[in-house]
Amino acid sequence: MVDGRMAGTAAALGLSVVSSVSIVVCNKALMSTLGFVFATTLTSWHLLVTFCSLHVALQMKLFENKDLDPKTIIGFGILNGISIGLLNLSLGFNSIGFYQVTKLAIIPCTVSLETIFFRKTFSRRIQMALAVLLFGVGVATVTDLQLNRLGSLLSLFAVLTTCISQIMTNFIQKKFEVSSTQLLYQSCPYQALTLFIIGPFLDGFLTNQNVFAFKYTSEILVFIVLSCLISVSVNFSTFLVIGKTSPVTYQVVGHLKTCIILGFGYVLFNDPFSWRNILGILLALLGMILYSFFCLMENKQKAPELSAPFFHTKVKGGEAGTLLLVQNGSAKVADGVVTEGPMWRSNRDLDA
Repeated sequence: MVDGRMAGTAAALGLSVVSSVSIVVCNKALMSTLGFVFATTLTSWHLLVTFCSLHVALQMKLFENKDLDPKTIIGFGILNGISIGLLNLSLGFNSIGFYQVTKLAIIPCTVSLETIFFRKTFSRRIQMALAVLLFGVGVATVTDLQLNRLGSLLSLFAVLTTCISQIMTNFIQKKFEVSSTQLLYQSCPYQALTLFIIGPFLDGFLTNQNVFAFKYTSEILVFIVLSCLISVSVNFSTFLVIGKTSPVTYQVVGHLKTCIILGFGYVLFNDPFSWRNILGILLALLGMILYSFFCLMENKQKAPELSAPFFHTKVKGGEAGTLLLVQNGSAKVADGVVTEGPMWRSNRDLDA
């Protein structure tokens, strides 16, 4: 069961890396080479195609729809759309170096929010691994740091909304017991609608061009379609990884993608590449390896606490472990006795 769960998580991580790197390479060709610079509008098309693809899958009964609280889903979808818009605005009003710092700030912000509001603890070893990772990515990607008041404010809001939306992605899947596919299907229309409304105005403001007046050649249309198709896998794997792991792990994987994209940029687009980039990438990879190793070690240490005999002991006031399991919905209690252990649903997302 556990091995199957780990295999499913590894597959989700692999899908996330491959699809994200693919779409970045595709979009770089689309925007840098072909001149289609309307990033926010393109993202709204991505979400529309994702929703249509999932709707077809639903009609084919590849997964079951599950109704969720409308207020929660609408708020979640709008927040996701706003966070994307703010990240694009942050890039537009800041230097590339400061924008990279903004992305680096997401991990410590997520750790802080989860610690404050969810009482989640991160060991010294995990914190050290994350520090090595962030330092390495910073060395590899951050060059110039030009600050301005408006750009800094936009970056702050971009970081906060991104962290909250990713924490909510994990929280909603756990609380309402929905798969990544079900949550993505429910929230996609509201994310797409938000970006449909703000996208053309935001892109026009940042680029001084009109997406509706742009000259679409057959080559550009092919790349747009390809980008939209890849985005289905990107969006699905994003929700899948956050649901199966955590928002922090998803950000760690995101920095792995950054390192891979730097390499692809050098090979495919002849982007400048220096020893500083190489050193930064090596440090980032070391941080990722340490993070993975420490997470694995801590999970193994926690495993004995979930052994079968433990679930048939009396619940006493001082047994915080049992109470934690009950609060998380991992066990059921009858007459003060834990009668049922956690049900590992390693195939929850595979059912979709």
